[in-house]
Amino acid sequence: MINDTILNLIDAYGYFLFFLAFSLGPFGIPVPNEVTIVTGSILSVNGILNPFVTYLSILSGLLIAVTISYTTGRIFGGYFGSKLQENRHFLKARLLLHKHGKWAICIGFFISVVRYLMPLLVGLSRVNARTFIVLSYSSAIFWTAAFFGAGSIAGTYF
Repeated sequence: MINDTILNLIDAYGYFLFFLAFSLGPFGIPVPNEVTIVTGSILSVNGILNPFVTYLSILSGLLIAVTISYTTGRIFGGYFGSKLQENRHFLKARLLLHKHGKWAICIGFFISVVRYLMPLLVGLSRVNARTFIVLSYSSAIFWTAAFFGAGSIAGTYF
């Protein structure tokens, strides 16, 4: 029943569904990224979706999300900084950034929720945009490729 619902959504909305799932992360939409990317790769390896287009949809959604989050931190830093002081995920991301510096941008991609809060924090911290883009985009490519690859391997068993 759930599988039929998912397949109907994929059939009706195609790759846009994966794009939205990843691009809505900074807005508090609770979409489990790891499950979503593995689902996309399983559907791809089984011939339901084109793997290249699926991967690009996921990656572009994620890149847009982290860029929006970073830009929001740069523009509205003072406002969001004071509002998020009690958020445990934000505090975890801040501790990670202070403890590990620029490596935290890379590490943050592998921690759910922190993946979207870290770019906001990096923007709040006024990290250079070029530094953010190089570190965060390369981490996003690595993270998505790792999970997409794992899903592709798992998909051969379904």
